[in-house]
Amino acid sequence: MPKPMTPTTSPNLGTIHALLAEHGYEVSEPAPDTITIRELDSGVSLSAVLEGDILFLTLPCVTVPRTAVTPEIMATMLASNNGISTSAFQLYDAGSGKVTISLNNFCKLQDMGPEDEDDILSCVHFLLVDVMTARHLLSGLSA
Repeated sequence: MPKPMTPTTSPNLGTIHALLAEHGYEVSEPAPDTITIRELDSGVSLSAVLEGDILFLTLPCVTVPRTAVTPEIMATMLASNNGISTSAFQLYDAGSGKVTISLNNFCKLQDMGPEDEDDILSCVHFLLVDVMTARHLLSGLSA
């Protein structure tokens, strides 16, 4: 009977921080459970939170009055052909009658081996690519 593989290391933000820094991202830790990742060429930043073995990534696109998020823009955000192929939109209450529209992605980590490293780098890259299309889709919204 085959033995199950033993994890090399459990997922932790320190390991993820080091991986991203090694690949040219600026990484900071504004809170114990959160890292901020900045792509240096574009200056685009996103946040990552590790909850158990799931890394949640969030990239804010725009903050607008709640009334600006019409059924039409929601339909565009949810359409299967909107050009956002690897990430998902989410709305966050920003207070004072405003919402922040963000792009989100996640990856399930196992043993922080090469596959997990590839998944983390891919998720970050997907968000950075998708944000270009998202900002175009949302360009008609006024802040």
